[in-house]
Parts: sequence; structure tokens; C-alpha cells
Amino acid sequence: MGEQSEKIKKNICMGLLAHVDAGKTTLSEALLYLSGKIRKLGRVDHKDAYLDTSPLERERGITIFSKQAVLEFPETRVTILDTPGHVDFSAEMERTLQVLDYAVLLINGADGVQGHTRTLWRLLARYDIPTFIFVNKMDQLGTDHEKLLDQIKDTLSSACVDFSKNEDGTYRDMDFYENVAVCNEKVLEAYLEGGSIEEESVREMIQKRELFPCFFGSALKMEGIEELLFALSEYTKMPE
Repeated sequence: MGEQSEKIKKNICMGLLAHVDAGKTTLSEALLYLSGKIRKLGRVDHKDAYLDTSPLERERGITIFSKQAVLEFPETRVTILDTPGHVDFSAEMERTLQVLDYAVLLINGADGVQGHTRTLWRLLARYDIPTFIFVNKMDQLGTDHEKLLDQIKDTLSSACVDFSKNEDGTYRDMDFYENVAVCNEKVLEAYLEGGSIEEESVREMIQKRELFPCFFGSALKMEGIEELLFALSEYTKMPE
């Protein structure tokens, strides 16, 4: 029994995918900062971002080479691969996709779902990669949470469910549990019978691409990042 209680740490390889200028490097900085990897927040426009190490990238303010950073949680180690957002670098992106266990698809809240976002979504489907969605730049004027969520459901998948929470810890989506449950018949049956959903069921649905958790926030203002970090630790499974 003693040996079993020592939990084996989950090792997850996760990619960050985004349309250019959606704030991918800023998000990786925020994730690393909050998980204790770096103490000083880097900003691309200050040309000191942790993941942008090549002089060419620092000069141009974009990410060209896929690189990695590690988030350490008590029970999970997440290796984040930063993938190029520019279409010119898509061959390298496709190589990166082949090694991913999960992905975070970043959407610019100011622009919504763009053509390139849909291209990335199709690539994630082709490689069968479970995906979390983070809608960034929600601090910008004119961003509309509900409209963006509707657009994501319409253009990407109806199984995209809002996982963001209110300040009191309740889910923002009042029908959250129903919206999660309808993504899987067995889970729905169990929910209708018992009124609850097992966390393991949520993990399995995400891993099988039956459910896509959506988070909203601002990487620059560090808003919504903790919720995303928690989900990456709690709702991921070691691949078989």
C-alpha cells in the first residue's frame, strides 16, 4: 500500500497554438510566472520574453522556433511547447503537433475566431489533440464574453464549454454541469440520475475530444491565468 500512495507524477506535453498577435508568448510568460518558473514577467514589447531567445525573434517580436518551458505542479509536470503563429512557419508547427498530448488554442478576444484559428483547429482535429481554449485580451474595450463564446461554439465546436468562474468560485455559466454532461451520453445519464459529474469523467471527455474547456482572461493583466493553470493540472491525463 505504501508504494501505491506515492503518486507517479503526470508528464504532459502541451502546445500553445495561436493566430499571430493573439498574445501567445505573453501567455506562456504568465503561466511560467504563476507556476513559479520565472520571477520577473517578460513582455515581448520589452524584448525580454523568456521563450523568445533567438536575436531574430527578439528583433521582430514574433516567435519562430518551437521551444519549451516546464510548469511544475504537485502531481503534474507540463512541458509547454511554444509553436510559431506565423503561417510561413507551418511545417515546423506540424512537426510539433505530432508530439503533443494536449494543446491550448489561444484566441484574441479583440478579433474573435479568425481564418487561421480555424486552420489550427482543423490541424488539432487531424492529429486528434485534446484542446483547451483561452480567449485572451479580454481587458480590451469592446470584447464581449457571451458573443465570443457563441462564435467559438458556432465556428469550432458546440462542445466548447465555458469553464470560467465568478469571483465567488461559482461557474459563470449557470448551466455549466448540463453543458458538460450533454457532451457524453453516459455522463449525461449519470448526471440526470445523481445530479453530479465525476472529475475523472471530465478528464476522459477532454482527452477524447468530446469536451473543450474555454477560459477567458488577459495574459498581460494576469487575469484568468490561475483558472487555466488549475485546469491544465487537474483535467489532464497521462496518455496511455
